[in-house]
Parts: sequence; structure tokens; C-alpha cells
Amino acid sequence: MRRIDKNTFGPWALITGASSGIGEEFARQLAASGLNLVLVARRLSALEALGSELAKTFGIYYRTVELDLTSDDFLNEIEKVTRDLDIGLVISNAGSMIPGDFLTIDQRVWQQDLRLNAKAHLDLAHHFGHHLAQRARGGLLLVSSTAGLQGIPFSAEYAAAKAYVLTLGEALHIEFQKKGVHVTVLLPGATDTPLMAASGFNPDTLPVKPMSTKQCVAEGLAALSANRTTHIAGRLNRVLAAVIPRPLAIRMYGSLTQQVMVKRGASTTTVATN
Repeated sequence: MRRIDKNTFGPWALITGASSGIGEEFARQLAASGLNLVLVARRLSALEALGSELAKTFGIYYRTVELDLTSDDFLNEIEKVTRDLDIGLVISNAGSMIPGDFLTIDQRVWQQDLRLNAKAHLDLAHHFGHHLAQRARGGLLLVSSTAGLQGIPFSAEYAAAKAYVLTLGEALHIEFQKKGVHVTVLLPGATDTPLMAASGFNPDTLPVKPMSTKQCVAEGLAALSANRTTHIAGRLNRVLAAVIPRPLAIRMYGSLTQQVMVKRGASTTTVATN
């Protein structure tokens, strides 16, 4: 578990995709540092259960926001809940993955998923960036993925969106640095989350064993505290990203995704959102 400076990144942190997986673990580790939390996701019951647990354990305050980040007015709903709060840290984590044949899936599905996987990160960064710049301290952590380091056949939209988040954060790191605000892009590899399980990936077929959410988040918070531009979670993931040629990575990860589709006996799998 990683502790961060409450004076720099507190008193409140906002986390999207907080109902499970990496987002839930961010909530746990930030609460352990004494930060109050705004928890955002589509499943209110899960958010309330998590918030109540962390409030009792760590003596923090929390607010929950039941929200679909693909909706056109989602920022209005977040503004209503946070306008009286001093948000010092934004963890933009929510995302979904739809393995499937690009031409088989309806274009409207891809467009909606792109709003969650890319546009929502942009909107949150711009909205809260103004407040963070005025404070001249705090942080923004964007959760991308090692999938964004290359195109992935049969997960084309997901990989492209994660590449967008990566390059967005790399640019904002420089712009926000002059304003005293930390910006870091976290790139998890295979991580033991409900998202991975729901997407149908078999851990035994992956190049590396899925890492725990605890390790992934701890590394992300350490990178944020150090104001590193990007961080690939997991030493072996960093090695693989450095040594596997890009054309080989495209074919290898595309093959793994196609195997999931064949196993499920369909051209697309159920949308999984964290």
C-alpha cells in the first residue's frame, strides 16, 4: 500500500470507475492516506458499500455519484456534487473493453465506448485542471494501458483510445508542471480485475501472470508522487514493452484477443466496464 501526501493531493480525491478493480483499490489506498473521496461509477450500491467501509476504517468523508460517463451531461452531475469541495487529486480510471471484429459491431457501440475510453478523460482533465491550476498543487492520474502502446486487432477501439489517453497525459504533464500540478499516466498490463475476467481472458494464456490491483495502484501513486510522466506497472511488463518489437506485439496480442472470441463462440463479447 502506498501513502501519499495529504497536503499536496488532498483534502479530496475524485475517482472514476471506483466500484471495483483498480478504481476500488485507488480508493482504499487514498483513504489510508487520509484523503476524503468522491466515488464515481454506475453501480451506486457498490460505491456506498465501499465508501461506508472506508469511512469506518480510516475516518474519512465520502460522497458517491451514480453516473454513466458516456452521457453528454456527465460533467454537470459531477459539478453539482463537487462544487463545494477542494479536489486535490483526480484519478480518471473508468473504461471498458469490447473484444470483437471491428466491422461486425455496430458503429454506435464503438462511438459510445470511445466516449468512455477517451473523451471522458479529456473532459475531466479540462474541468478539474482549472481548479488544480488555481491551487498550484495537486495531481491528475490518467489510467491508460499497455494496450495503448500498439494497435491490437480485435480490440482496435480500446487500444486506440488508450493510446489517446497516453499521449494526452504526456502533453499535459509538461503543461501542468509549470502550474505546480502533477500529471502521470499509469499503464497497467494484465491485472487481476473483474474487467479482465469479464472480457474472457484466461490468465494461463497471457505472457505474464496478472498483477494484483494493490501492486498496480501502489506503483501508480508512487509515480504520481514523483511526478513521473508515465509508468508501466510491473517490472516484467516494463521489460516486455521494451524488448518486444512493435509488429510482433500487434500480432501476439491480436492473437490472444481472437482466441477469447473463438472460445466464447461469438464475434463479440459482453461489454465489461470497471
